[in-house]
Formats: sequence, structure tokens, C-alpha cells
Amino acid sequence: MKERELRLALVCYGGISLAVYMHGITKELWRLARASRAFHDNAPASQGSEAVYRQVLEAIEAASGIRLRVMPDIIAGASAGGINGIFLAQAIETGQSLEPLTDLWLDNADVDRLLDPDARPARALTKFWATPLVWMAARRPGDAVERTVAPDTREEVRMKLSRFIRSRWFEPPFGGEVFTTMILEAFEAMALADRGPPLLPDGHPLDLFVTVTDFEGHAQSLNLNSPPQVIETEHRLSIGFRARGREARAFADPVELTFAARATASFPGAFPPFTVRELDRVLKRRHRTWPTREAFLGRALPRHAARGTAEDAVLIDGSVLANAPFAQAIGALRNRPSRGEVDRRFVYIDPKPGHRSIRLNKDGEQEDAPQGADAPLPGFFRTIFGALSDIPREQPIRDNLEAIDRHSARIRRTRRILDALRPGIEAEVESAIGNMLFLDRPTPARLSAWRAKAQQRAASAAGFAYPAYGHLKLSGIVESLSDLLFRLSGEDSAMMREAYRQAIWAQVRKDGADQMTGSNGSGAAPVTFFRAHDLAFRIRRLRYLARRLADTLELEAEADDPAVQGMHDAIYGALALYAECEDADFHGTHVADAAKDVPGDAGAALEAVAMARGLKARDEAADRMLSDAFAALPKAGRRTMLLAYLGFPFTDIATLPLHQGDSLDEYDPVKVDRISPEDCTAIRAGGANATLKGIEFNNFGAFFSRAYRENDYLWGRLHGVERLLDIVNSATPVASRLSPETVAAYRRAAFLAILDEEESRLSHVGDLIASLREEIG
Repeated sequence: MKERELRLALVCYGGISLAVYMHGITKELWRLARASRAFHDNAPASQGSEAVYRQVLEAIEAASGIRLRVMPDIIAGASAGGINGIFLAQAIETGQSLEPLTDLWLDNADVDRLLDPDARPARALTKFWATPLVWMAARRPGDAVERTVAPDTREEVRMKLSRFIRSRWFEPPFGGEVFTTMILEAFEAMALADRGPPLLPDGHPLDLFVTVTDFEGHAQSLNLNSPPQVIETEHRLSIGFRARGREARAFADPVELTFAARATASFPGAFPPFTVRELDRVLKRRHRTWPTREAFLGRALPRHAARGTAEDAVLIDGSVLANAPFAQAIGALRNRPSRGEVDRRFVYIDPKPGHRSIRLNKDGEQEDAPQGADAPLPGFFRTIFGALSDIPREQPIRDNLEAIDRHSARIRRTRRILDALRPGIEAEVESAIGNMLFLDRPTPARLSAWRAKAQQRAASAAGFAYPAYGHLKLSGIVESLSDLLFRLSGEDSAMMREAYRQAIWAQVRKDGADQMTGSNGSGAAPVTFFRAHDLAFRIRRLRYLARRLADTLELEAEADDPAVQGMHDAIYGALALYAECEDADFHGTHVADAAKDVPGDAGAALEAVAMARGLKARDEAADRMLSDAFAALPKAGRRTMLLAYLGFPFTDIATLPLHQGDSLDEYDPVKVDRISPEDCTAIRAGGANATLKGIEFNNFGAFFSRAYRENDYLWGRLHGVERLLDIVNSATPVASRLSPETVAAYRRAAFLAILDEEESRLSHVGDLIASLREEIG
């Protein structure tokens, strides 16, 4: 069977109380990933929607011969979407369950639970002057509650709305420490529940990003021509986490994840701004340690930490400036290992397309959007709130989609070039090395010698193009080393960054590494420098080899062919040797000490990096792995893989300038899918207005009623399974996709399985469940 990976980069928008709806969607994505893992492990089938996903994967295999693996490996979120993304990432990497999280969402995402203890009305007469406001908001005939809330829920909503309005004024009503404690307890509940295997293959990275807004901002210097330097205030922050799928499979300290979740969801006006001191107080009260505190603050708040003011940073909701964090997810496309054919999707969850977070009329009251040519101009309050809140967080994602289109176009162009160049490259390799390439058994020594000959032939054949390629490689290496040493030094300013860069370039020129002599760039100094520091080339070569294996031998071989599997394991084993050198933490205190003195002695710092990485020893170890794997292949397969491996210098010379020094590790175009109420009509049309309750009260609605939360959570699961089944089916060739009738049957089975599973838990929406059973049929 042919294996294909459906890789999902998930982008989760903000949505305030619609976080509960998004939890339902992310829970279905988690269940799909669990079903995929069990399918590939030949584990017993599970229950509910997971069982339906498993049946769909089996049906796709039977219809198309493709074993589809679903891999959510990039997650980016803001605000409510950020919280859901964080919990989903923790479950994917560790194998923990999201089930405990559901009860916590339904129980705790409530006004009465979230109110700060100091903000609760102490007695009925508290703020008696607010009674008319309560009556206006929730008691007059035809009010918003009467118009939009089901009769059996109105009293609950009115009672909680009354307490909410009579809570403290001119301060956020919700408690920051209350919220932080809830998030921390959710991670503890997940850790205590039964867990399964991690949901990504060993060695595959998982990237998580959440956006945060630095309220006061931090100074950032910019280098200009005149004046030479200016200072700007930057408010955008992105907190990132990366797991590499290694043995322990621990994603991050739950305290750090709590920090990120609380900060990204600090909705202005509802929650107080988040500070490190708040988290410290909660941890102290719970007798919880935070051993990685200083290192994490240095990474999450680098400029504040460098000045010793991390505790003073005031952080608010990430959706204020970046509600759709596509840029971070796009950036994570680099350095993704490709084990086989990849269908890369960007899937974004927008719980309320077309619904603004806050919409006010000229009198400051909530209203629907004006329609028609004669609609009045926005009034005072609506203009102010729109400028401060709606417009920044509701900007379209056109720029992001265009960036994805450019990425996909570059991939298509690269694939056409590689296909056209391959015959000529193979002929050059055979000419350089001769028949011994296929008659002799590959050994580490022979592999090294063949590689050197192929490298020399590639340099000669490139002519005057080779020095340009060499300088491009050199520039990339120097910039990477400059960035590494600057980060390890603990320095912060832009001027010091430039000083590091200039010092390393000066050392490179002093050593003559920039002298690409002759037409083939075979100078001893550049070669010595590349052997000691060109980590990126080694990684590009192995990833290209992995891609060639997937495109050829893995397509033709039996599923359990030991030679092909051995080649696969050798490639990724060798790749792991080099990939670990990319981490800043890998380099140790000796390199960090040398990094502090780069402006004075850049040569010592470069030598320290070279010693720490030890690329010569890693090359020898990689040669042993690969030579054994090459030797085990049949003659035709060995020829294919050796020509790809030894011909990579030709390939790299041709394609690296095209990519301007960047590497492409996934060689397939990117597609974009949306999950929102507007896209889900299999059960009920009408979008969010016809299905969701959380859109009421400026999207705070689900905080006022358990029934609302149960409603939105259930619709989240139903909408999630509907869209995910469509996305999974679209990952197969058009000719062999499951028919619409077959997909509809699986969709119906999944809908009913979800209702059966949730009926006992969701006791407040029994009428909805009964109605849904009729609508599903």
C-alpha cells in the first residue's frame, strides 16, 4: 500500500465564549488523530466517532490503495483559539486525553465561576443603583433575553446577568487568579487521566504558537541610514513551543503552557491583564515549583527578561493585534521532515465569520450591522470601539493566503526543475564514478570517496555559477551562526546583533573562507569551513534522499520490505544526528561562554561551535548507517538511491539559488480549508445564528448558561466531524475518492455516535438532542 500523510496546520481564531464550540471541534481533530494512530498500529478499533474515522481510513485504503496518516503537527491560536490549541498540542504530543477538559469547560466557563471573589455582589442590595440597569438589560418586555434565549433558560441567564452587572465597576469582573488556577487544574486533570500513545510518529516535530499583546510594549531598535538608529515600541508577542517527538514525549512544563494560555486569553475588560506575579502567587498557593522559570521567561519575554523586568510585563489578549496567526504557522513549514507523499493543509477555525466581537450603535448599544445604501454613518461609540477592538481583530487573511499561494507555486516550480534535471545529473554521477558505483558493495570509506568525487564534478560542471552558489551557502551559514551565538550570549540590542554579525564575517574573511577561487570554488579554506559548519547542506541532502525514497522505492515495494524499511530508518537515523545540532540548548555552557566574547574573539566562538557539533564524527556515523542500508537494497533500488544521494550537490547548486538560500522540506503544494458554522449544512443550515448560543451578548453568551455551553460544545463536535470527513476524503486522488453517498453515510453514523456518546453528559439540552436525531434521520 502507498502511504500518504495528511498534515494539518491548525489556526484557531479568537471567539470569547465560543471557546466551548472550538473545544468541540478540536476534540474531533484529536479523535481523528487517535483513529489514524490506531489504524497504522493495527490497534483495536475504539468507539464513537473514532470508530467512524477508522472505518473511513480503511475504506480509503480499499478504494485507492492509500494508507492515509493524519498528522496535526502545527498549531497556532489566539485568545480562545489559543487555549484550545495549547490543550490540543499537549494531548497530541503526550498521548493524554482531552476528555477531562470537556467537563472543565462545561462546568467552569461560567460567569459565577469566573467572577473574581472580590467582585461578587455580597448581598441583594449591593449596588442597588444598578437595579435599573439590570431591568433594562434583562427584564423589560421584548429585551435581548426574551428575544434570543429559550424560555427554560431565561431565568438562569437573567440571574447571572444581574450578578454580572452588579459586580465591581471600572475593574474587570472576572478573576485573573481564578482563571489561571482553572487552566492549571485542567492540565493536572489531563495528566491524571488514562493516556494513549503519542499521536505523531517518533522524531516528527510539533510546533505550537499563541499570540499575546504586550500592553505597555517593549522598545525595539531599528537600524537606518539616517539617523543610524531609531527606537520603536513593539506590542506583538508570539510564544512558541516545539517538541521533536523524542523518547520522553513531554511537550512542555504545564506551568509554561498555563502562562501562555492565560496570557493569550486575557480579553480586555473582562479579565485583568496577566502578569508573571499572578502566576507566581497561584503556584505559591498550590505549593507548585517552576524549575524552568528563568529560562522560559528569557525565551517568552526576551527583552523584559534582559532588563530584569519580566515580572512587570503586562500581557493582554492575543487577538487584539493578531486574531488569525497564520504567519507563525507558515514560518513553521521549514524543517518539516518528509517521510512520504504529503498533503499539507492549513485548516483554520473561524467560529463566527461575519459576526463582530463588539458592534455598537451611535448610542453605545449593541445592534446588528446596518444594511443598505442609506445606512447611517457609524456614531461616536461605534467608531471608537471599532477602531480599538473590531477592526484590528477582524482583518481579512488575504495576505496570509497569498503567502501560502506563493509557497505552493515555488514548490511546483521546484518539482518541475528537479524532474527535468534528474537524467542529466544521474549521467554526470555515473560518469564521475564509473561502474564501480553499482558493482562494489558500499562501505563507509567508499561512500565518502564517491561523495567527494561527485562534489568535485558538480563544482566543475557548474562553472562560474559555483562561486555564486558557494557564497550563497556561506552567507546562510554565517547568518545562522551569528544568530545562534547572539542568542547564546544573552545580548538583546539590535546594535549588538549587528556587531556579532560583523565580527563573524570579519573572522570568515580573515580565514579566507570567502575566497571561492577558480571557476569551481575548490579553495581549501572554503572547503574546510563547509566541512566544519555546513550543517544545513547535510540536512537538505538527507531530506531530499528521504523524498526520493518515498517517490520511488516505497511506492513500488511491499509494505513490509525490510530493505526499504532499513533505508528509511537509516536516512532518519542519520538525520537525527544532524538535527539535534540545530537546537540552541545543544551547545552547552562552553559555547555560551565563548559566545559572550564574539566581538573580541569570534574565531574562538566558531571553534567552540565546531567542536560541540563534531560534524566529522557525525559524518562517519551517518556513512556507516547509510552504507549498510544501500548495500541491503536490490541492485536497481541501490542505483536509484545512490544516484540521488551522490547527485545532490548538482541538485543543490540548481535549486538553492532559486529558493534564495531557504530549503523546502515538504515538496507538495499547500491547500487551505476552513471550519466554521457557515460551512456545515449537513444537519441544519443557517450558520452560527441557527446553531450557536455563545454569539449572544457580544460573544459572551455561553458564559451565562450551562445549557448554552452544552449546545455549543455539541455543535462543535458535529461541525468538526462533518468538515474533517470532507477534508480526509479530499486527501485522496479524485478518481478514487469515496462517493458523496458513502461520505454521507459515514457522516450520519458519526453524528449519531456523537449524540449517543454525549446524551448522558449533556443533561441540559435533551430537547436539542431529540431534535437533532430527527433532523439527522
